[in-house]
Amino acid sequence: MSEQKLAVNEYLKTDSDYLRGDIAEGLTTEVTGAFSEGDQQLIKFHGFYQQDDRDLRNERKAQKLEPLYSFMLRARVPGGVCTPEQWLGVDKIASELTSSNSIRLTTRQTFQYHGIPKRNLKTIIQGLDRQALDSIAACGDVNRNVMCNPNPVESKLHQQAYAWAKKLSDHLLPHTQAYAEIWLDKEKLVSTQDEQEQVEPVYGKTYLPRKFKMAVAVPPDNDVDVYTNDLGFVAVADNGELVGFNLTAGGGMGSTHGDVETFPRLADDFGFIRAEDTLKFAEAVMTVQRDWGNRVNRKRARLKYTIVDHGFDAFKAEVEKRAGVKFEPKREVIIGDRGDRFGWIKGVDNQWHLTLYIESGRVKDTPGKLLQTGLREIAKVHKGDFRMTSNQNIIIASVKEQDKAEIEALARKYGLLGEVLSATRGHSIACVALPTCSLAMAEAERYFPDFITKVEQLQEKHGIAERAIVVRITGCPNGCARPFAAEIGLVGKAPGRYNFYLGASHEGTRLNKLYLENVQEAQILTELDRLFASYSQQANDGESFGDFCVRTQVVSAVIDAAKDFHG
Repeated sequence: MSEQKLAVNEYLKTDSDYLRGDIAEGLTTEVTGAFSEGDQQLIKFHGFYQQDDRDLRNERKAQKLEPLYSFMLRARVPGGVCTPEQWLGVDKIASELTSSNSIRLTTRQTFQYHGIPKRNLKTIIQGLDRQALDSIAACGDVNRNVMCNPNPVESKLHQQAYAWAKKLSDHLLPHTQAYAEIWLDKEKLVSTQDEQEQVEPVYGKTYLPRKFKMAVAVPPDNDVDVYTNDLGFVAVADNGELVGFNLTAGGGMGSTHGDVETFPRLADDFGFIRAEDTLKFAEAVMTVQRDWGNRVNRKRARLKYTIVDHGFDAFKAEVEKRAGVKFEPKREVIIGDRGDRFGWIKGVDNQWHLTLYIESGRVKDTPGKLLQTGLREIAKVHKGDFRMTSNQNIIIASVKEQDKAEIEALARKYGLLGEVLSATRGHSIACVALPTCSLAMAEAERYFPDFITKVEQLQEKHGIAERAIVVRITGCPNGCARPFAAEIGLVGKAPGRYNFYLGASHEGTRLNKLYLENVQEAQILTELDRLFASYSQQANDGESFGDFCVRTQVVSAVIDAAKDFHG
């Protein structure tokens, strides 16, 4: 029997000379603004995607011009923490070297640039390097940016959890020197064959079968949506000291419209691990995925499918074998709210933290809201740090009492503070989608503000305006804004049309389920009007909208995603 043919990306990785490919040559080719088809896959490992402005496609085609190619570059910022000095450097790059002239905070606690011409890529990466930042492994079939709860209250515990997020990120970086050679002009190392075989001790020559996402949660907050990640670490504390983590594995949001073999999934609880064993278990899970993951069908290549196909018990046993340590019973912790704490919060260390709402994470100056200028001016005087949240907001963290008034005055002056924010808007997010994302089937970021306003109006109409409902919109089912874990999820199907999902738990511990397929806004709002009327009259005390939809059988609960999500 002949061997199965691997996915195309597997051959690209094998033949890439550890992610070098022909990227260096493509970078200097001036006849096109694009990279070759194969290198378009490899550049993802270096932190960026090739895109084009889809709003201009037809116009440029009529003019017999190639698409207006540009690049989206995503940085690696473990836990979303950066210094004010780094922020100023990031801002300067956005203003001088991108056509968007803006910064976008992502749903994974980092930032990305849009509208980068090919000629500026190297300059930008070298500029980030001068700020002790990089974009390696921000995309591609590797462990991506490690998220960590930015908890501004339990400062000591956050610091301990953040330290592990940073260690995880650093430990699981690719070892190849391709990034340093191509972008930072480092000399290529001449290695013996034996040394070459050790160049990627964790990843191997073909890296992982698919992308890999990781998060560290600090209960009771679940703002990092820990169960939606391939690998999650839920902090367990004893008298305020971190002692270990409950480990979760097998989450992931992506699916494909119409393909019942694909589905979003929340991670399984595997048990408690002691803090000193964190890296052992992380590496064990990743190497099992490396060796057991599907390299034939990329749509079935995420860790969630590896666990489903091989079984929980077999996967757990193999992880324990490779880690050389057994899981202990899961420790009891409370998983609570996924929102951010807006405004001023005082931490246990008596320092202040100001969380600012950034709609869809877009840091840009607009009339009446000079968000980019405002954050720049704050960075010039702030003595603490900046923390990006997984809800696309930003925290001006560790402000001393005597500096609080100055920071607040700047935030108000530039429109970063003062807006009355509904509980629902504050809990809701959207992906970039059109016009730049090549996968988008419908609007998300540009549609988000108006849609949320209409949801707020319906909540006001039915007297439930004070109740936070998690709403998420994506332009496609890849799920970058984690729509399948939203109480109300809209997933793009075609221009102006969405699949409409209901019934996830407010805390992020249950997925939602398809309620209506391929519908337009009018029908979505009509249904929400009816459902909100019932919710306002029939909800139990403290019952979330997602739980209400399941209890009243608007949709059935998704317990086992492989069986229930499409069933």
